[in-house]
Amino acid sequence: MSEPSSAAIGLPRISKKETRRATKIAFFAWMIAVYDFILFGTLLPRISGTYGWDTSFALLVSTLVSVGTFVVVIFVGPLVDRFGRRKGMIITVTGTAVSSAATAATVGAASLVGVRSISGLGLSEQSINATYLNELYSLTEDEKIRKNRGFVYSMVQTGWPIGATVAAGFVALVTAIWGPDSWRIAFVLATIPALSVALICRRLRESPQFLAQRHLAELRKEGKTAEASRFAQTSGLSEQTHAAPLKRIFQGKHLRNTIVLSLAWMVNWFGIQTFSVLGTTVLETGKGIDASNALLLIVVSNLVGALGYLVFGWAGDRFGRKKVIVFGWIAAGCMFGAMLLGPSNEIFVMVTYMLGLFFLLGPYAAILFLQAECFDTDCRATGSTFIGAMSQPGAIIGGFILTGLVAAAVPFATAAFWVGAVGTVVSGLVMLGTRSVSTTGTFAAEEELVSTAPVRADV
Repeated sequence: MSEPSSAAIGLPRISKKETRRATKIAFFAWMIAVYDFILFGTLLPRISGTYGWDTSFALLVSTLVSVGTFVVVIFVGPLVDRFGRRKGMIITVTGTAVSSAATAATVGAASLVGVRSISGLGLSEQSINATYLNELYSLTEDEKIRKNRGFVYSMVQTGWPIGATVAAGFVALVTAIWGPDSWRIAFVLATIPALSVALICRRLRESPQFLAQRHLAELRKEGKTAEASRFAQTSGLSEQTHAAPLKRIFQGKHLRNTIVLSLAWMVNWFGIQTFSVLGTTVLETGKGIDASNALLLIVVSNLVGALGYLVFGWAGDRFGRKKVIVFGWIAAGCMFGAMLLGPSNEIFVMVTYMLGLFFLLGPYAAILFLQAECFDTDCRATGSTFIGAMSQPGAIIGGFILTGLVAAAVPFATAAFWVGAVGTVVSGLVMLGTRSVSTTGTFAAEEELVSTAPVRADV
């Protein structure tokens, strides 16, 4: 793979074949990462049974896992901005395999918290693939993808509900074959697809933007200031790249969206932690649904959640990503509130839970693309991953509040309402403070250069 040369005009275009192959690989990478992440939440009641934990202690363990996950996620973005999107994809999916295998070998709460923290690599995969695909889509020769990038990316994001559905179905299958205490077998088997996808990720090629950014940094390091400036202009890159990426996202045009989006993610994960990660606990403990029916509800509801990604990806392209995110999260909180405060009739619970996940998960197809559009190339992965990492403080804070309320003898359904349903509504209101972005700035510069860029096979 050759480096961009200072004589090159613009950035090389990405062929239709390369664009679509990268999209497919990103989908499977994200689905497998979610599969491992949700597998833990789905099996938490079984793990608790093995170790004799009550609901309060199990929630504490889940919260401590979120602390470790946050520590891992926060460092991924700067590494990807330094070493590349391709390597980031490989490392995150490999981390998923390691997380699954290590979980099967745990012997108690301390070891479980330690090894599940590795799942932070898998969780950060969504921000990495959003960054990577954003850059590819802005330079692709496939006009349909360029004009409908939010909708196309929403297909990748359906990996969350599909991964969650596969995890729930897999748990049901493993439990039926080996019994309710077979959670270790489930995690061992989960390493196989993760390792397979990690190997497939090696077929990905680095994004032209990252290669150009790296070349720009080398020119500056060599003291070739004038040449670096010319190269930045012809490549559509920002010339203000002297600060470290983590510092850059808190400066100038990036500051407002970094703060607002981080806060929105944090509060929204009160709802994700409650209704998606701990979905089986909410249904079994909060609504009195038996274990087998709870798993069925998880499967059906996540299929509806997958449809939500497609709808919100499409709507974000046409009505604005910010607007659809605000609407979706407020609607999700209302649906979950109705489920928790309403009757325990299984039909009613299923309908409200399905609609809740539809409106809760769907907007992530829009927000991940929006936040990648907020940052310049040199800090794009750092910004997107940092914001995504704020999900874990949200899970931690929400988990502690939920644990505290349950420990104080508050009914689980009531606790889940105040933490999950109300938190989801608040996250939608926070999004109102986001500065709307469109295909302007860096992305506009990249796209404008496509028509003059030479077609290069080494991209």
